[in-house]
Amino acid sequence: MHLIALCDDEAAELDRTEKLLSDYEKKHSGLDFIIRRFENADELHYAVMKENYMPDLIFMDIYMPGREGNADVTGSAVPIGLEAARKLRRMEFKGKLVFLTTSKEYALEAFDVDASQYLVKPVSENKLSSVLDRFLEDIEEERKKYILLRIEGRLVRVSLNDIVYCEAQGKTQCLYLVNGTQCLLRMTMMEIYELLQDYQEFVRIGVAFIVNLGYINSLNAKEIYMDNGKKIYLPRGTYKGLREQYFSYYCRETE
Repeated sequence: MHLIALCDDEAAELDRTEKLLSDYEKKHSGLDFIIRRFENADELHYAVMKENYMPDLIFMDIYMPGREGNADVTGSAVPIGLEAARKLRRMEFKGKLVFLTTSKEYALEAFDVDASQYLVKPVSENKLSSVLDRFLEDIEEERKKYILLRIEGRLVRVSLNDIVYCEAQGKTQCLYLVNGTQCLLRMTMMEIYELLQDYQEFVRIGVAFIVNLGYINSLNAKEIYMDNGKKIYLPRGTYKGLREQYFSYYCRETE
């Protein structure tokens, strides 16, 4: 299931985009688009802020009526759609954003809000299909970079890039994330390692630690220092293998 928001002040454009999305959905078995329409940016902002609505993909008209946004670096007024997109990013919207417009005038400014695409109206079926193909490919790649964990009774999707290390603490294990969060898991270290072992950045150190090689600041024969200041002592005989894995990981990263 993919949540898709359409934001445009023209009903005919909303109808057209929705139909193109529906046609694409019908041609791809297993797809489930949940499409929601908004006739102005305020409605979309309200849904995100008050209803915790977080679409995976937004198609937004860059030119909509209403008060102009803030001025750009030239002193000119920024179109409502562009300013609305900036507000969405400030509201922690992490999804994909596609601008629909009649002019390419603000194409460069679209990069400031991490827009995935800038499509000129009327959008063709081929153009929209290309955007959706890329969107689905990106979603699939992102899913490969997450693991699903049960934390405090809730299933939580955790980004592999956010995991600094995991430490055994009795019958529970503690997952340390890059933002400083500590998550207690009622799993064995072996169960956690089985989730992570297919990713080259994770290595097991003794029985008490699993570390992300990307967050190792330095290491020597006795200990490693993580970016967050944690010092982890190395069990006897583990340094040589860890050093080889560490260099191998960084060599692949720079290829």
